[in-house]
Amino acid sequence: MGWVNRWRDHGQLLFVDLRDREGVTQIVFNAENNADLHRAAKALRSEFVVAARGKVRVRDKGLENPNLKTGEIEVAASQLWILSEAKTTPFPIEDEITTSEDLRLKYRYLDLRRPKMQETFRMRHRITMTVRDYMDRQGFWEVETPILTKSTPEGARDYLVPSRLHHGNFYALPQSPQLFKQILMISGFEKYFQIVKCFRDEDLRADRQPEFTQIDIEMSFPSRESLFAMIEGLMAEVFSLNGITIPRPLPRLSFQEAMSRYGSDKPDTRFDVFLQDFTGIFKTAQAGVFREMAEAGQTVRGFVAPKTSYSRKALDDIALFVKQLGGAGVAWIKLGDDGITSAPIVRNAGAAAVEAVIKKAGAAKSDTIFLMAGPEEATLNFLGSLRLELAKKENWIPSGKWNMLIFRYWNSIPPKTAGSRGIIRSLRLWTKIFNCSRRIPKGYARRPMISC
Repeated sequence: MGWVNRWRDHGQLLFVDLRDREGVTQIVFNAENNADLHRAAKALRSEFVVAARGKVRVRDKGLENPNLKTGEIEVAASQLWILSEAKTTPFPIEDEITTSEDLRLKYRYLDLRRPKMQETFRMRHRITMTVRDYMDRQGFWEVETPILTKSTPEGARDYLVPSRLHHGNFYALPQSPQLFKQILMISGFEKYFQIVKCFRDEDLRADRQPEFTQIDIEMSFPSRESLFAMIEGLMAEVFSLNGITIPRPLPRLSFQEAMSRYGSDKPDTRFDVFLQDFTGIFKTAQAGVFREMAEAGQTVRGFVAPKTSYSRKALDDIALFVKQLGGAGVAWIKLGDDGITSAPIVRNAGAAAVEAVIKKAGAAKSDTIFLMAGPEEATLNFLGSLRLELAKKENWIPSGKWNMLIFRYWNSIPPKTAGSRGIIRSLRLWTKIFNCSRRIPKGYARRPMISC
């Protein structure tokens, strides 16, 4: 039983590809064997729901379909039931379609019939079952916590549900099971986990939506390495479902290292382009803007874009990209076969400083060095964004490569400073932190913790 995926009328033979959750199977209707059945099958159209009975047989040699899991067999039909007819669908039920997302969502029940969508749901099911099995083997209990609860101070606005029994009062949908995880820990549950829905009323962005599912893990008195090892094992088993091997132990990286080398608190380590600090060079450069900024305590950072013979227009577009991010622009040193071919920064820093930057950066012919100066935090952010933008344009990121790492954040959280409004630069800091202690050093900003 299933949906008619497509059909082909070859006169005396009628072939129907029948689709169900597991894939597609070819059904054959032969007029010589059963003319009435063959005539009934001619009425079939795409997305009719049918049931067929027949004999499973091996396809004739040379007629196999290597693109199907069932491509070596077919069913010679002896009976047919049309369970439901269907009108022409607003878009084809196949993976490679250009239909707008709005139309797909309008007809969501049709969109979910596509093999790619069903494979996504199947993989999510397998991941969920793998997580539960792994956590059970590690001695964790799965606990369900309430959805209707009181508001707790978290990182976003709450979704509120009015109470019918208590007029003027509201329930809050949980942004995370914060209160309950703490109750369970002081109640002696020791180790628990849940695959839990969270709700956050915040503006939609590429990586934000009103509700999401997270794996929430809580442990009493773990050592940092035992916690890391447990999470590494979980990630290794989950990724193995898709044939991906995760090397263990995972690399460790601190917040400062990530920002200094990659300009991001979620660094892409799949390509070897690193940020470098050139502040010391410009402190002794000839008088100019870069020296003034370096002497004033600001930073000069940059990176080498290998084998990038950019035109002047391309360099201007890159500078415009940085300005759109909020930066003042970007300086560059362009190298050719015979040395420097373009370096406007010479006017502000001098030839000696430019040569020192090239030497320290390890740049070679056809490379381009990009430089920015300013406050450390902003400069690192701008360069990190530029690094990723160029990686996409220049195809520096190997296809199919996965690099995972663990952040060692705890002693790396910067203290609150005057005028910061109490907001730590990276909100992601607290969504990735491994909760090894409940005590926060004096002067450090407190944000809600979502363990692991």
